[in-house]
Amino acid sequence: MNLWQKLASALLAGVLCAAATASWLAPRGYAGQDREAISEPPSRAHWLGTDELGRDRFARVLYGTRISLLLAPAAALLSTLMAAVIGGLAGYLGGTWARMAMAVTDLFLSLPWLFLLITARALMPLNVSPLFSVVVTFLLLGLLGWTTAARVLCASAASLRSADFVRQARAVGVSGQRLFWIHVLPNLKPVLFAQFWISIPVFILSEANLGILGLGVAEPMPSWGSLLKELEGLVSVGEEPWKFVPLALLVLVVMSFQSLLARQEEMTA
Repeated sequence: MNLWQKLASALLAGVLCAAATASWLAPRGYAGQDREAISEPPSRAHWLGTDELGRDRFARVLYGTRISLLLAPAAALLSTLMAAVIGGLAGYLGGTWARMAMAVTDLFLSLPWLFLLITARALMPLNVSPLFSVVVTFLLLGLLGWTTAARVLCASAASLRSADFVRQARAVGVSGQRLFWIHVLPNLKPVLFAQFWISIPVFILSEANLGILGLGVAEPMPSWGSLLKELEGLVSVGEEPWKFVPLALLVLVVMSFQSLLARQEEMTA
């Protein structure tokens, strides 16, 4: 592990710790309002100032970070499991099953993935509760983000189908579902882990795009997307630079994930 990867690990650990202790670092919460401090600059009481409703920006950044860094992996886990079942099983079975599964995958891949996600979210009611909007947003991410990983897993499972250990398992009487779940799928773990790791920053950015468009996590619950939406009215960086903290944090976290992904690829190579 080189210096940049160590820094990336330390940064992610620090961000996760800060997000996990948000209720202690920001006891007022993300929805608490200070009516006497509307759109205030940073101060001792409000480290990143307040928004137009008097809510503490520091608290909202912490809680928004918690939402993104906890639920993006959950969505990545869902999409990876779907890719394992659909792509892995298609590659193992081969023939008509593989052609049908890959035809569905190609159909999804031919559509603009982000626009498909935006369309699916826009068709749902906008006046939903914040908790329900969080679940819906990341459930959609998981259900629509499995296609690329499925193609990779289909090719990997197809290569394992003729491996020596699979032939030996067939020779001793292991067949069908048991052969897939016990012998093929466990050998796809490195690919599954890589696809899971790749999906996390992708889903973080996707949620940010939805939030900017007003289709992500509902108010008053914060997310990186809704915090970035506040940058729309800024004319220059120097006008209110503290508002760019969520953007800087998002960039650093995504870069850290990419750096650690490169480390994972080095280990599996």
